[in-house]
Amino acid sequence: MSEVEREAMEYDVVIVGAGPAGLSAAIRLKQLNADLEVVVLEKGSEVGAHILSGAVLDPSGLSRLFPDWNEKGAPLNVPVKEDNFYMLGEAGHIRIPNFILPPLMNNHGNYIVSMGNVCRWMAEQAEALGVEIFPGMACSELIYGENGELSGVVAGEFGKNADGTPSPSYEPGMVLSGKYVFLSEGVRGSLSKEVIEKFKLDSCCDVAKFGIGMKEIWEVDPEKHNEGEVTHTLGWPVGFKNGGGSFIYHLDNNQVYVGYIIDLNYKNPYMFPYMEFQRFKHHPKVAELLKGGKRISYGARAVTKGGFQSIPEVAFPGGALLGCSAGLVNLPRIKGNHNAMHSGIEAAEAAFAAIEAGRSGDTLEDYTASLKEGVVGQDLKKVRNVAPLNARFGPLGGMAFGGFDMWFQTIFKVSPFGTLKHGKTDAESTEDASKHEPIDYPKPDGTLSFDRLTNVAFSFTNHEESQPAHLQLTDPSVPMSINMPKYAEPAQRYCPAGVYEVVDEKFVINFQNCVHCKTCDIKDPSQNITWVTPQGGDGPNYPNM
Repeated sequence: MSEVEREAMEYDVVIVGAGPAGLSAAIRLKQLNADLEVVVLEKGSEVGAHILSGAVLDPSGLSRLFPDWNEKGAPLNVPVKEDNFYMLGEAGHIRIPNFILPPLMNNHGNYIVSMGNVCRWMAEQAEALGVEIFPGMACSELIYGENGELSGVVAGEFGKNADGTPSPSYEPGMVLSGKYVFLSEGVRGSLSKEVIEKFKLDSCCDVAKFGIGMKEIWEVDPEKHNEGEVTHTLGWPVGFKNGGGSFIYHLDNNQVYVGYIIDLNYKNPYMFPYMEFQRFKHHPKVAELLKGGKRISYGARAVTKGGFQSIPEVAFPGGALLGCSAGLVNLPRIKGNHNAMHSGIEAAEAAFAAIEAGRSGDTLEDYTASLKEGVVGQDLKKVRNVAPLNARFGPLGGMAFGGFDMWFQTIFKVSPFGTLKHGKTDAESTEDASKHEPIDYPKPDGTLSFDRLTNVAFSFTNHEESQPAHLQLTDPSVPMSINMPKYAEPAQRYCPAGVYEVVDEKFVINFQNCVHCKTCDIKDPSQNITWVTPQGGDGPNYPNM
């Protein structure tokens, strides 16, 4: 702990992150024992402000918490009624018949939702059970006990100058301690990254893999709206050498979620994921849907895609990793929220049993077992080879081999491939610019496609400019001395918010634009950028993502 004097509060369980995993854990703890002291700390200005997901929700996790969620008014209002999958060419498309797809790809019984609104509703349920929830409280530091176990966090530190020194309005924040600390920060959380390294939690798993997901909400012509329709595509514009695909979900109120996910293992440093997304909207099939409509919101977020073999050890002395902090997304289903909820429930039950037995600060081995052997492990194990097959054979070959593998496991309960390895990290996958040609992207037209800074305004992002930059360079010379000559400085392109620029041969970080996607922390080929939390409440303010 630093020498700064801070007030302290003690709880039974401290939870970092008010996403589906953290809120599920908090709710389950209070369901098991109403007298447990549970606190949830959220860096967003409100619960849901930093939540971005597709999202088609498998309600299995929510049903474990609240079998009567419908009667309680959970915002699952749009059941999936139509499921489409297309291969796109530049001007046309081919529909893949649903019967070819493995049964696990079926969206029957799922719901098109705003996960931000689902989390807002879950927070209401948690508070009704007695959970304390503090939004606008970024956790900037971990606290360790005498035996090296995780024992708490520092939250609510405000008022630092740009150079990191305290300003006259400096507030040191509080120490919140717990018998156990759950980290449910989402993808590539800074605290999760620290404990993974400290406790070597990834020493026995494969490398983590990621994608970058970008999403817009559109209001479309009512005549073109088809509430309950779910559409996914592969192919154009990224082609079949790079992993990526789209989602188009028709929710209520004539709104449509339009999004694109690009695997971050791409080789060409000239790849510009954001512009690929903008180009996608000009495909005739998509353009026809959006014509006459208007974009009302934008956001971006990294997506975990390593799957079962990339899950690190999820329990460690004093704490646990939940949800996307552990990497629990089912890649072919493009779903992770249900597994996040299941993980929160499993962690809560393990912590409850430990506290009942008088334990604290130890490793919750029961959580590790229940996560990997229970519903989450079963969900992820059968799709574990999809990402490695995509990396080896591209999206087209990967879909063929991956589909075969999923069907084989559905029938015979075993994979003919065993468990495949991912190979390189996404940062290591980036090749020298000399091996590739720059890509000429069409200029956004301002109607269907938009430049990054215009779109970032629709994420309602705000950062206090006097604070230290939360995007930190290990070596400030690397961008121009290494990344520029070797990789044409790809940060200019892989960031979906225009944070990084090269101006007059200088590397500029516009941290005010950051939408907290964490792509830079993942994809920088020199691994020179570290994302840490800004002041609490800063960042995007997603209204309906």
